[in-house]
Amino acid sequence: MMMMTTPCLKIFSILFLASLFYILIASSFFTSPHLHQHLHLHLQPPFELCPSNYTNHCPCQDPRRQKRFPKAKLFRKERHCPKTSERLRCLVPTPLGYKTTFPWPQSKDSAWFSNVPFPKLVEYKKSQNWVRLEGERFVFPGGGTSFPEGVKAYVDALNHLLPVPLESGDVRTVLDVGCGVASFGASLMDYDILTMSIAPSDEHDAQVQFALERGLPAMLGVLSTHRLTFPSRSFDMAHCSRCLVPWTAYDGLYLREIDRVLRPGGFWVLSGPPINWKVNYNAWQTEPQVLEKEQNVLEDLAMQLCWEKVAERDNIAVWQKPIDHSSCIQKLKTLPSPTFCNSSDPDAGWYTKMTACIFPLPDVKYVHNTSGGVLEKWPMRLNTVPPRVRNENNDGLTLQTYIEDNRTWKRRVSNYGVMLNSLSSGKYRNVMDMNAGFGGFAAAMVKYPVWVMNVVPFDAKYNNLGIIYERGLIGTYMDWCEPFSTYPRTYDLIHASGIFTMYKDKCDISDIVVEIHRILRPKGTVIIRDEEDVILKVKEITDKIRWKGVLVAGHEDGAFHSEKIMIINTD
Repeated sequence: MMMMTTPCLKIFSILFLASLFYILIASSFFTSPHLHQHLHLHLQPPFELCPSNYTNHCPCQDPRRQKRFPKAKLFRKERHCPKTSERLRCLVPTPLGYKTTFPWPQSKDSAWFSNVPFPKLVEYKKSQNWVRLEGERFVFPGGGTSFPEGVKAYVDALNHLLPVPLESGDVRTVLDVGCGVASFGASLMDYDILTMSIAPSDEHDAQVQFALERGLPAMLGVLSTHRLTFPSRSFDMAHCSRCLVPWTAYDGLYLREIDRVLRPGGFWVLSGPPINWKVNYNAWQTEPQVLEKEQNVLEDLAMQLCWEKVAERDNIAVWQKPIDHSSCIQKLKTLPSPTFCNSSDPDAGWYTKMTACIFPLPDVKYVHNTSGGVLEKWPMRLNTVPPRVRNENNDGLTLQTYIEDNRTWKRRVSNYGVMLNSLSSGKYRNVMDMNAGFGGFAAAMVKYPVWVMNVVPFDAKYNNLGIIYERGLIGTYMDWCEPFSTYPRTYDLIHASGIFTMYKDKCDISDIVVEIHRILRPKGTVIIRDEEDVILKVKEITDKIRWKGVLVAGHEDGAFHSEKIMIINTD
């Protein structure tokens, strides 16, 4: 065999080393997580429809998965999300005969049966006049378990009991626990009051879905073992009307959770058992001794929380939370059972265990000052700097950022109004902001006939959900690596600003796009605002959903701004 000459050997060595270097580089390149996701997007086939029995699928409240968990404390009704490997990679189909929802405010009173085809609730609650089926549509007459004369009469009675009139603007944000079809929240709309209605998934079929179909703020939620997904001091009023929550159980655990989310000076309204038990025990089919004991325990818990009962008439009782704890802290120390929380963050609300303790309110400088700061009446509250911003001790950086954020979103929303030209027409009612920041988008949207669910990722750099509530807006914590606590087809417009950049290294962004598809109504609109390279990756996914996204330059922030906008109109 001929021996290789020296020049040939040198050339061969160079080629061998170059090939080896290329293989090492290529190996590193092709195993990088960014490329893996890029290849995954390219190789992924178009998304197909899920089977028809997934029409109303709620991944984290799936009845089949719930059966794996214990019933105690309604734990099985909490969020139990599928593992990444178990998540659906298909598109939830619309029901047969689905129709465009009624425009607001007509939707408040009517919904198409084909959109929420659940006759069980009509039969189960027939005597209570919650909802009637008239031909092809549901009609909501405003009845309820505690509204024998209708919800309007009930709210009128409550208005006479409260120390401040509902029309005064002092009460703006309300939490309705066990909301039914949200008739209470619908009635409060007449006073420009925004109600977050929550209820667990239940055997009556989709009460929260009925509420959202009506164009009312609602989400799946339950008082169980974890805190509600809201910050402390969020609501001006909390309400329970025959909501079946065991308020006196577990050392008052659930009442203490209401105290956490209730604003200083806020109101807790309870109607139904055990209120006025002496008159109603026969109708409730409960021994009077049992109801009397429950009432006594309830009053004792309210005293431990420093709440003052300000009114009780017929079946409604109203308590008021103190504006600060300084006046009653000594009294609380003399009681045997109350315990002040001293370690946990009161604003934490994402898979955070509830504890049977009282969160101390922020200190005040002077007696009669409101802890945390006074809020303006609505609507002045919206455009007044919130106390949580004013109280930041960082040389005004947060204040400056907050003011500039408001200016930015006013410009952007004006631009959206031009792009969509139907914001004021009633086409959109239920709106979600997936990454709400200070709530600037929602604040700028107030001029339109919409409400906005402000979502703040639980691990965002800054937790601004408390600020959003102080503006008179509502929202929730969320992790977008998981599905949202709502039914399919519940939002008309979804706004996603920077959300894909935030999550691109945390989970598969395809799952986030599929979730947007699940909760978006047919003929709904998605606005995605993000870095250009991220937008292009998202477009690869939306193309596989067969959505046609239109790319637009974000010129309202300057010609050289790096963000781009993609508008997806599913018409």
